[in-house]
Amino acid sequence: MPRSGNGSGPDTSASTDSDSADMSLKERLSQDVKDAMRARDKGRVSVLRMTLAAIKQREIDERIELDDNQTLSVIEKMIKQRHESARLYREGQRPELAEAEEAEVLLLEAYLPERLSESDLEALIDQVIEATGASSMKDMGSVMGRIKGEAQGRADMADVSAKVKARLAG
Repeated sequence: MPRSGNGSGPDTSASTDSDSADMSLKERLSQDVKDAMRARDKGRVSVLRMTLAAIKQREIDERIELDDNQTLSVIEKMIKQRHESARLYREGQRPELAEAEEAEVLLLEAYLPERLSESDLEALIDQVIEATGASSMKDMGSVMGRIKGEAQGRADMADVSAKVKARLAG
């Protein structure tokens, strides 16, 4: 298949699982938009384009190129927004709109890494608290900073924060 396009990168039209391991998350999203367009999956194209637009907006706002962890944080934020929207739609007696939001969540969650189990999360918290020597609430920032680096996209950071706070307070 001849390469058509603007010469902005290699032809990845036949991406495989081994190829996707080498791709950044943004590249994978871009490739998935193309695949969805070929499949004429309008819903998927819409959500993926919206995701890429949010990533690009953050890059422009902060004048940086987002790495995979920062891209994950954008996707996590979008998931939280959709959960909140679905909740509000349900409260407003609009279940069809809530279902649409939940479908978008499922699509976006496919780009997150595998979630940490409760036991793995507890072990990570214990390990970081021990490594930092944290003993009080004033150490929470350093503990959360280290945990965020390892658990980004793999755990709800609000839950992690509550668990760390309980550990350090008691």
